[in-house]
Amino acid sequence: MKAKILLIEDNEQNRYLATFLLEQAGHAVTHAPDGPSGLASAGREKHDLILLDIQLPGMDGHAVARALRADPAQAGVPIVAVTSYAMAGDRDKILAAGCNGYMEKPINPETFVADISRHLRPPAGGSAP
Repeated sequence: MKAKILLIEDNEQNRYLATFLLEQAGHAVTHAPDGPSGLASAGREKHDLILLDIQLPGMDGHAVARALRADPAQAGVPIVAVTSYAMAGDRDKILAAGCNGYMEKPINPETFVADISRHLRPPAGGSAP
């Protein structure tokens, strides 16, 4: 299933790798380098999934997730945090902010697309990827 994915990530190398892997799998990726531009992009276009870094300039990922969850237009869009935050309690805090999933950085290129695909909804009448 081709999905439209919003990647909110400030690190250029992380953006490049995630985008390369997702596009190789047939997905379309839109980028935002910080929280405010990510919210603006989410407001302009409908996405099937949002990948969200937590440590962002201008507005951290927790605030971005809460803002997305407060927007009725984004209510059904899965948000997956892709973050280096891996201390005790970080995962719970991220999920409490409104994320549906959590992945630690560095990502594993061999499993990244499959891990992300678990969060995509199957098309009506279809099956999961």
